[in-house]
Amino acid sequence: MGASRCSVVIVIGGGPLERPPGAGRPGHDTPFDLVIAADSGYDAALAASFAPTHLVGDLDSISDAGREHAEQHGVVLHRHPADKEATDTALAVALALDLGATELTVFGPADAGRLDHLLGSIAVLGEPRLAGCTSVTAHTAGASLHVIHPGRPQRLALTPHCTFSLLALHGDCGGVDLSGATWNLTDADLSATRSLGISNVALGPITVRSRTGVLTVVAARP
Repeated sequence: MGASRCSVVIVIGGGPLERPPGAGRPGHDTPFDLVIAADSGYDAALAASFAPTHLVGDLDSISDAGREHAEQHGVVLHRHPADKEATDTALAVALALDLGATELTVFGPADAGRLDHLLGSIAVLGEPRLAGCTSVTAHTAGASLHVIHPGRPQRLALTPHCTFSLLALHGDCGGVDLSGATWNLTDADLSATRSLGISNVALGPITVRSRTGVLTVVAARP
């Protein structure tokens, strides 16, 4: 892997994975440098043709077959006690950063499953250390999420007529600029209690910037 770029995938468990539109076979048609499975995410990763390089968590939900597969294939194990303060997803994000991730993609279950788990996984993507990544993306629960850290403008390849929302899930966002949408924004302020950024429509690719605060773009599946 190159010194200036390290593309890392995190796979979380809970069911069959969400795949972005047009994606081929994950792990075969996508140029990821490292694949980190969070506990039972290992089983989901194998089912989606990923080849995990690291396994992290307390291992309370991975299958026996998954555990055996990891041992047989020399997957690096990062085991943590069950009585811990961080979720397996948070541990996987921390590991990705420790391994030098500059691009982070999270694949989660297509079914939203437990709301607290889903919200917890999204919350972790606001981790301040991720501000150093050029992109932070998650595909789960029928949507693609792009987490925009301050000072990291992003051009997102949305398709025309794609419905998306801007959400200040991690705290107030200031100086928000949006172009390429039906309703653009210039130097806007968003908060978790305002609905200003909800349900916009892309004209094609959009460009989003947040001067202060972590902004989340949620793009619906076609």
